[in-house]
Amino acid sequence: MSTTADAPVSAAEGAAAVPPRKPAAGKRQLKRGERPRSASVLIHTVLIAASFIAAFPIGWIAWISLGPDKTDYLHPGDIADKISFENYTTVLGDTEFLQWFANSLIVALGTCLLGVFIAASSGYAVSRMRFPGHRQLMWTFLVTQMFPVAILMVPLYNILANMGLLDTYWALILVYCTTAIPYCAWLLKGYFDTIPKEIDEAGRVDGLSPFGTFYRLILPLARPGLAVAAFYTFLTAWAEVAYASVFMLSEDKYTLAVGLTSFISEHDTQWDLMAATSVLIAIPASLFFYLVQRHLVTGLTAGAAKS
Repeated sequence: MSTTADAPVSAAEGAAAVPPRKPAAGKRQLKRGERPRSASVLIHTVLIAASFIAAFPIGWIAWISLGPDKTDYLHPGDIADKISFENYTTVLGDTEFLQWFANSLIVALGTCLLGVFIAASSGYAVSRMRFPGHRQLMWTFLVTQMFPVAILMVPLYNILANMGLLDTYWALILVYCTTAIPYCAWLLKGYFDTIPKEIDEAGRVDGLSPFGTFYRLILPLARPGLAVAAFYTFLTAWAEVAYASVFMLSEDKYTLAVGLTSFISEHDTQWDLMAATSVLIAIPASLFFYLVQRHLVTGLTAGAAKS
């Protein structure tokens, strides 16, 4: 008499005998990480709406700049029948725009180079070295961001006047660095934390000095973080108005943002020329963003992970 027919069925065999449950008709089983179609539609709708809200002011200014009359902003629909680049030729030929542009470029690039160098050096020092006050140094950077421009204006003016730096490019470069360096130092410190310390040890084994290790080994690996810091410092100096309008006393030292205010008088405002100048001011910032944009996401996410 055979006993195989009476043997109990194991749990594994019973589970194998049960056929897999099929999805209901008309429904597709979602893969891991895949969103439902309704969620994707909602997300894309929100993103399109947000993009439109962000791009609308830029498009509006660009459209107003094509109107030949200073009152065209009141009737933007009429610009289509009389589109003209006269405002751009007036700004480039009849104003000091090129001088403003040169001044802004000197200040912005100077702030970018000096600010990134100081921020990278301080961020690397705090990330790798343990010296007295290294934690307090980073918190001091944050404290400096707590004071509004209106409070800092008078003491900074007195300091620069005593140093003989008023109405010089160095005045704006140093002031803008005090604004940009604290944020960039925290960002780069977090990015340097993601780089293995074994690289520093390998540099010392090869006979490199601490600065040589920093310059030849660490900085090439930190290009995404440096790109974010460079972009932030450049924009900080490129579009600032308050400090530039107070510390630059002569017209030949005006930056673009200050020169833009020359189109506003007591009784009149030349909106058409202001719109054209605004578009021209935005072009260099857009080009700078294009040059560093492939590093921005990597630099921001890596720096935020460890900060």
